Amino acid sequence: MTVARSLTAVCLASTSLLAQARSHSPAERFDLFQQYLVRRAAEITRSFPGDIQTLDQCKRIRPRLRQQVLYMLGLDPMPAKTPLEARITGKLDRGSYSIEKVVFQSMPGLYVTGNLYLPKVTPGPLPTVLYLCGHSPGPWGAKVDYQHHGIWFARNGYVALLIDTIEFGEVPGVHHGTHDLEMWDWLSQGYTPAGPETWNAIRAVDYLETRPEVDRSRIAVTGISGGGAITWYAAAVDERLQVAASVCATWTVEHHTALDAVHENCDCIYFHNTFLADLPVVGALIAPRPLKIISARRDPSFPSAGYREVYRRLRPIYEFYGAGDRIVEYDHDAPHADLLPFRKEANEWINRWLKKDGTPFEEGDIKREAPEILQVLDRYPPGAVNGYVHRIFISCPRPRIPKTLEEWKTRRAALIAELKDKSFRAFPREKVPFDAWKRESQEWTARYARPFDVEFSTEANVRVTGHLYLPRDENPSHPGLIYVKGRQDVVYPIDYDPLLPVLGTHVVLTLQPRAVDYPMDNYKTATIKRTAALVGATLESMQTWDILRAVDFLMEGERLALSSLSVYARKDMAVPALCAAALDSRISAVILDDPPASHWQGPALLNVLRFTDMPEVAAAIAPRELVSLGRMPDDYRLVESVYGLYKTKQRMRRAHALADALKVWEGH
Repeated sequence: MTVARSLTAVCLASTSLLAQARSHSPAERFDLFQQYLVRRAAEITRSFPGDIQTLDQCKRIRPRLRQQVLYMLGLDPMPAKTPLEARITGKLDRGSYSIEKVVFQSMPGLYVTGNLYLPKVTPGPLPTVLYLCGHSPGPWGAKVDYQHHGIWFARNGYVALLIDTIEFGEVPGVHHGTHDLEMWDWLSQGYTPAGPETWNAIRAVDYLETRPEVDRSRIAVTGISGGGAITWYAAAVDERLQVAASVCATWTVEHHTALDAVHENCDCIYFHNTFLADLPVVGALIAPRPLKIISARRDPSFPSAGYREVYRRLRPIYEFYGAGDRIVEYDHDAPHADLLPFRKEANEWINRWLKKDGTPFEEGDIKREAPEILQVLDRYPPGAVNGYVHRIFISCPRPRIPKTLEEWKTRRAALIAELKDKSFRAFPREKVPFDAWKRESQEWTARYARPFDVEFSTEANVRVTGHLYLPRDENPSHPGLIYVKGRQDVVYPIDYDPLLPVLGTHVVLTLQPRAVDYPMDNYKTATIKRTAALVGATLESMQTWDILRAVDFLMEGERLALSSLSVYARKDMAVPALCAAALDSRISAVILDDPPASHWQGPALLNVLRFTDMPEVAAAIAPRELVSLGRMPDDYRLVESVYGLYKTKQRMRRAHALADALKVWEGH
């Protein structure tokens, strides 16, 4: 099964699979999980406009929505507006218009190349268009494939600036970090290439305002595909853009998830959905300025159900402003392409609002320049950061070592609040019944303890599995242990060598959180991870919830009397284990085996690097026990300092094996 299913089919399938508590195969649980993502996505899309019923309500929430959109683009706080260092490297005279080759730095070292098209005979200041290019590869930049737009605008009395994208610019960078390259630190940073692309558009307007030919009160923005997506974002956050026409770039969280469109799209299309928003929220920030949504009916990247839903949900906002005529939807029976009907609709829309001109669109003959003629730079500029802007665009301060316990307690409270707000906001508001399935097993581990196969729900349509081992003695209470298994631990059904000394002395639950054993190759895993970000989460934050519910399962579902509860995790699963312990004081100890040092290399949590990193989250479990099987990463010195402030350094310790960590030989 793929994610692409109707919502009705999802509901029917869910009902049939969960009609009674039973065990499910990994394929069935993967199917359920995909249905879960569709449901979550639908909830997000259908939450807007929600309770907004008046213009006053629109205006009241507008500042909050703007700040949230900026944050999700990586633009809160906004970068400093440093000198543009703009240069014109060449000019072309084409009779009725001219072309200037322009380069500026939107921030130090982030080079933006473009072509500025100027009418020759029309007096200024003139209406102006910022054209944002789609993905068109070539060493001369993407702008050369969209030059016909600049020519038409200049011939018709406009100044038009076409700027290259970061990926396919003359000074290239990376757009497909999560799509292709497993740069999951982008999620932890809250980085999306939509951020610097939007910033480049803002700085392009700054540049245009320096030109005497430009009428500052009449600037429009338009573009196709990736450029159409940035048209949405730039118009939303920069009110100097008076008119917007987005082409082949309109989507909803619901339909991109349900119709399996996420894998079709570059990372620049999306924001990381920290605040569980959708594109109509972005559109609400454009209102009441004129907006035209132009789409292709045969576009797999932006399905019709999605762009129509955006228009349907956004139109009432415009009507609250009394501006129903300022939002228009147009689609054409065509594929995803820069076609004449789309240019006609966009340009007539811009004409209508910037020039009050109803003249029908005629493109006329366009004589295209050879690509190399339009190239701005003759060499790669020294000090360019374009190729690694994804590492520096978001400010990610290193956690500081606290000097006093009071300082740490204040910091810890702020840290937990930030995690809940910026990384775990998508946690369910209510807990679902476990609907547990349990069966006593006949495996060889029965020689050590009573083994049970278990499966239970942590959210609607999310089933997790595990093995539960109960000591055979008559003691009313035992210490408990949850072994959080990761993909690297799921090879054979039973691979519990580290647990053998513990079976019989502890209640043990080996837990397989969601996604650790699903039938997913790298391609499908990347799509699922990107979809998770679209619904405001990461796989690791979802697995954190699974661990928290596993604690509930032992204590509430199984009603086990536990004298203590430890969580054991290897490698990447250390992240959800530490987070669960930081959030739930019922976990008395965390045992780690080869944990990652940082979210820069390790598993992702949305935005986490913007306010902390893994060692500080580990410190948040102090003064409870933190045990390492082997050497801790060097950056965990911060954790030692925090334990020192509590005067409990002995509770952060090393052990040779799990049995040593749990002090099994000491009878504890």
